[in-house]
Amino acid sequence: MLMETKVLLADDHTILREGLKMVLDAQPQIKVVGEAEDGREAVELAESLQPDVVVMDIAMPNLNGLEATRQIKKRWPHIKVVILTMHENHQYLMQIVKAGATGAVLKRSAGTELLTAIQAAAHGQSYFSPAIASMMLEDYRVRLNEEGVDDPEILTEREREVLQLVAEGKTNQEIADDLYLSIKTVQTHRAHIMEKLGVHDRTDLVKYAIRTGMVTSES
Repeated sequence: MLMETKVLLADDHTILREGLKMVLDAQPQIKVVGEAEDGREAVELAESLQPDVVVMDIAMPNLNGLEATRQIKKRWPHIKVVILTMHENHQYLMQIVKAGATGAVLKRSAGTELLTAIQAAAHGQSYFSPAIASMMLEDYRVRLNEEGVDDPEILTEREREVLQLVAEGKTNQEIADDLYLSIKTVQTHRAHIMEKLGVHDRTDLVKYAIRTGMVTSES
């Protein structure tokens, strides 16, 4: 008897999430055990539900999919993550791999490729949409000997969370409320972030967040 694969869906678009759930629930060996509307909820549900595979959108509010993936893989390495993205953009490619994702599928191809990616992940294998795989290979060739590439892991987990919220335009008070911190602590984190990145104002922080895939230029 084949083992059932437990899947957690994380996407802030309700209609898309419901559509994916319908498709996956129709598969006899797949069970959608939970749904998350943002990355922070995805991390919390990953802890409580312990799914086999998380299908994770990149562009989500409060905590983006890449950071959520990093946190999940750090705490529960056995959980596999498949990134779901609408972007065929070089800025995300190496970040997807560095975050620890097992695979990545373009949203426009999700109907035909997501099931394959989930099945591959459940068996400890990787699957990337052909368009993504091709771009990742080319990007890797370009970056192989390149120095000074942006690396989000220069920041701590908390600093990356603060940086995303700063880039989303939230005030220190709003960030403090979201993360249950004091305003003074948020200000300290911002100062450390700027020092580590060698930047001097919020505009530079936003540019860095966009380059590393924490937020999209649209958001």
